[in-house]
Amino acid sequence: MKLQGSCHCQVIQFTLECDTPYPYLRCYCSICRKVSGGGGYAINLGGDYNSLEIEGEQHIHHYRKVDTDPQSGEKTKAPGGRAFCGKCGTALWNYDPGWPDLVHPFASAIDTPLPKAPEITHIMLNYKPDWVPAEFGADDKKFDEYPEESLADWHQRLHPG
Repeated sequence: MKLQGSCHCQVIQFTLECDTPYPYLRCYCSICRKVSGGGGYAINLGGDYNSLEIEGEQHIHHYRKVDTDPQSGEKTKAPGGRAFCGKCGTALWNYDPGWPDLVHPFASAIDTPLPKAPEITHIMLNYKPDWVPAEFGADDKKFDEYPEESLADWHQRLHPG
């Protein structure tokens, strides 16, 4: 499925191919919550990085998390990061060079109508603050950290063929 997305001020517009267009996952980690989660969580999709086409690329900024080694105190930047609009601040996608063929656009930046997920996977619930309401459907899956089931496996289980 071809997805179109943009930032709020429209200086950045992008398209990409996505085999997994259902907004199935809600991540409650502090990074997702703080940089893109209007409801206290972020919803990420999976897309083909090689199909990503961008207009207004000069307005994109990147945020990379800084990790501190507990033993040495040494600080290192995470290899992956999050792209956002430098003008309006819209969170666009996250990426990790460890998986160079993937990009994960935030559903909130997608303008193409998306199909409704039959169930939601809630992850990183250990990091959800008390003020964030987590509403669970009867079939929803809940994880304190990451699930073993991948994005692709979720889609294959619920939409085989």
